[in-house]
Amino acid sequence: MDESYDNLPSSHLLGSVPAVVTEEKAKNVVNYEVPEANMQTFPTNINGGGGRGYQTLGSLPEEFEQQPPNNWKGIFSVSSYTQYFNADTDTVINRLTSSFYPIGGNFFSRIDANPDLYGPVWVSTTLIFVLASLGNLATYLIQKHTDHKASWSFEVGYVNVAVFSVYGYAILVPLAFYFLLRYLESNPNLLQFWCMWGYSLFIFVPSSFLLVIPIEVVRWIIILAAGIDSGMFVATNLKTFVEPNDLTIMVVAAFFLQLALAIFFKVWFFH
Repeated sequence: MDESYDNLPSSHLLGSVPAVVTEEKAKNVVNYEVPEANMQTFPTNINGGGGRGYQTLGSLPEEFEQQPPNNWKGIFSVSSYTQYFNADTDTVINRLTSSFYPIGGNFFSRIDANPDLYGPVWVSTTLIFVLASLGNLATYLIQKHTDHKASWSFEVGYVNVAVFSVYGYAILVPLAFYFLLRYLESNPNLLQFWCMWGYSLFIFVPSSFLLVIPIEVVRWIIILAAGIDSGMFVATNLKTFVEPNDLTIMVVAAFFLQLALAIFFKVWFFH
């Protein structure tokens, strides 16, 4: 009875699977080895295309490389200046104190290897706050001196004028001298210009505290002394760039620009 069941045909049954793979079909089977991969090395393109494929974690695309500030592209790249905000306290203090000396002209030699933007940004921001706050205080003291019934009121417009005048001067004036010297075939450094002009404004911070004194003659003496000191500091240091080209007019222009800025501070904020 068992033998009769073994003789029954089974080719017509659905789902039947051959038990043996023929040699011809076995030849068509392709053995593929998966390439080795890890966190740094990725498999190449299987299709052999010319695409970039994967990159290692250690490599960075060219567009992420920092551009030097003297390069035309680097001037307008924010990432080019991040390294110049890494300045220690001692360096900033030494440069702040050196900005008080109107003669010497060796500021560029001190910052040649390491100009910073942290100090100029800090000086400009502090000067804006000092001008806006002490300007309002000086105005109130003058009004109180003439009218005892005068009440305190904060003029918000002082803040707007301080922001545009200080930041605008600290950015645009060095930039203008930089492009002018480049046009005259000199070899200036924009970072050094921004650094020098930024530190040159520091003298107006302590001067603003003295301008609170409600005596007009004393105020003019203080602001003119600060303007002349700041102007001499800029002029003597800028002279090192213009001496080979005999451009004394640029040194004189830089001096009077600093003096004009000082007079503007007096007239607008401490009138």
